[in-house]
Amino acid sequence: MTTTNAVAGAAPVSRSRFRSYQLNEIGLFFAIIVLYIVLTATAAGFFSLDNQLGILRDAATVGIAAWGVTLVIIAGEIDISIGPAVAFASVIVAKGVAEWGLGVVGAVLLTLALGAVWGGLAGFLRAQYNVPSFIATLGLWSILGGLALYLTNALPVVLPTSSFFNVLGGDILGIPTSAIIMLVLFAVFAYVARYTAYGRSVYAVGGNPAAAMLSGIDLKKVRVILFATTGVLSALTGILVAARLGSGNGGAASGLEFDVIAAVVIGGTLLAGGRGTMLGTLLGVVFITVIANGLVLLGVNSFLQNVVRGVIIVGAVLINVIISRRRDNTRTA
Repeated sequence: MTTTNAVAGAAPVSRSRFRSYQLNEIGLFFAIIVLYIVLTATAAGFFSLDNQLGILRDAATVGIAAWGVTLVIIAGEIDISIGPAVAFASVIVAKGVAEWGLGVVGAVLLTLALGAVWGGLAGFLRAQYNVPSFIATLGLWSILGGLALYLTNALPVVLPTSSFFNVLGGDILGIPTSAIIMLVLFAVFAYVARYTAYGRSVYAVGGNPAAAMLSGIDLKKVRVILFATTGVLSALTGILVAARLGSGNGGAASGLEFDVIAAVVIGGTLLAGGRGTMLGTLLGVVFITVIANGLVLLGVNSFLQNVVRGVIIVGAVLINVIISRRRDNTRTA
C-alpha cells in the first residue's frame, strides 16, 4: 500500500514538471514569433533570405556549444570557458594546417582531441578535487584565451585554400553547413538527454547528487564526461568559425560563453540543476540570435546592445527562479 501511494504520488509531480517545460517552451515560441513580426516591420532586410541564412550561421555558433552546456547546467555545474576555447581551437586548427604540416584531417583531429583534453581536465578537477566548476572553467577561460593570443601575437592565422574548409564555412544545398551540424547534434543530444541511462544520470546528479551516488551513479565519471563533451563541442565550433572566417583568430568568439549560458537559461534550464530540455535551449538559441541580429539591423549602438542583452539575461534568470520556487511550493503542498 505504501509503495502504491508513493508511486501514485510521484505521477502528479512528473506531470507538473512536464507542464512547466511546455509552458516555458510555448512562451518562448510565441516570443520568437512576436520578435519576427516586430523586426520584419521595423528592421529593413530582416526577413530577407540572406539575413535568415546569416541568423542560422550565428545560431550555430551559439547552439553547438549550448547542447553540451545544457547538460552541464542540468547536472548543477557551469562552464564559462566557451569563448576562449572556441578562439583557441580556431588557432590550433589553422596552425595545424598552415604551419605544423598536419594536413586538414590531422589538424581537425588534433583540435577535437585537445578539446576533449582541456574539457576533461576541468571535469577531473571538479570530480577528483571538488574544485567548483566555476573556478575550474574560469581558470581554463584565462589559460586558453592567453594561449590563443600568445600563439598568434594577436594576429589572424590564415587558413590555406581547402575544399573541406570551403564546405564547412559555406553551405550545402543553400543551407549553412554549420547550421546542419548544429541541428544534427541537437537531435543526438535530445535523444541522449531523454532516452539514455547517461542522460537520466545527468538529471539525477543535478537533482540530488547524494541520492544519485547512493543509487550507484558514478558522479566522477559523469562530471568528467560532461566537461570533456563541452570541450569537444567548443573545439568543433572553433573549427567552424575558422572555416567561416578563413583564419584562426585568438580574439574570435569574445563573450560567446555569455550568449551560450543565456540561451540555456532562457530556454528554461534551472541553474540549480535537475531541470531543462534541449528543445528549450534550441528556442533560447533562436531567441538570443534573433535579438542580436535585430539590434544590429536597427542600428542600436554596440554598447547599448550589451545593455539589452544583460537585461534579458537577468530577466530570464529571474523568471527561472520564480518558476522554480512555484514548482517547489507545489511539491510541498
